[in-house]
Amino acid sequence: MQLAFILEQVLNGLLIGVQYLLIALGLSLIFSLGGIVNLAHGAFYAIGAYLAVALTPRIGFGGALIASPLAVALLGLVIERFLLRRFYRDDPTLGLLLTFGLAMVAEQGLRMAFGAAPLPFAIPSWLRGQVFVGDLIYSRYRLAILVVALACVGGLWLLLTRTSFGRVVRAGVQNPDMVAALGISLRPYMAAVVTIAVGLAALAGTMMAPVTGVQPAMGAEILTFAFVVVVIGGLGSFWGVVLAALIVGVLRGLTAYAYPPATEAAVYALMVLVLLARPRGLFGEHIARFE
Repeated sequence: MQLAFILEQVLNGLLIGVQYLLIALGLSLIFSLGGIVNLAHGAFYAIGAYLAVALTPRIGFGGALIASPLAVALLGLVIERFLLRRFYRDDPTLGLLLTFGLAMVAEQGLRMAFGAAPLPFAIPSWLRGQVFVGDLIYSRYRLAILVVALACVGGLWLLLTRTSFGRVVRAGVQNPDMVAALGISLRPYMAAVVTIAVGLAALAGTMMAPVTGVQPAMGAEILTFAFVVVVIGGLGSFWGVVLAALIVGVLRGLTAYAYPPATEAAVYALMVLVLLARPRGLFGEHIARFE
């Protein structure tokens, strides 16, 4: 029974890890390709959760799971077209201030529209119950989240490594001047990257809403740990961010079991240790324009 309980904590940690992962991958791609530190990324996570709450009574949770990320992705596309695009070649501080302002506007907008109190959001009836594996008992809904998140990560990896779109994006991350010299404009690729990244953040918010609850500041809370994951994994490294997210998640799960007061401190201590040993992160890549 003790082993089963520890395994449950590991799975809970992996659940937290994939939640961070869906956000951190988008953060890493946007910064690596566009040079913008997107402090509004957590707001898209929160908007996805609130849209799921609003849409579920009308189209069901399955419909909301599709419609909410798509709607937020379109919102991200509009913001990229009319706001972010102006700051790709400017001082990164300007983009940081812009996205910070967007995050504040989004959070206060959610407070005005839905109120400041947390909103309950029940797990859909068709995903309730437990899965039994020996002595291990685990939530069917949490297991479904793990499966969907890992499928999204696998799909994104295939997009970035097995398609012409992915080859241009990776080349743009490493050496955008060379891509421009070949006559390829990165603007449509950047728009696509922002759309995908924002959609993944909204998907994470939609899936985690029944687990964590829904409240206006939920985006700001998760954004900090998503940045920690990017720092630990290394800028520009897909698998570095994946590994870092899983390590951080499992660390949080096990620390919550062994000594709950140190849960968050353990994550920051890990980040400090990684940066002391490898300033670029675990698998940080050489990116010419940031050197």
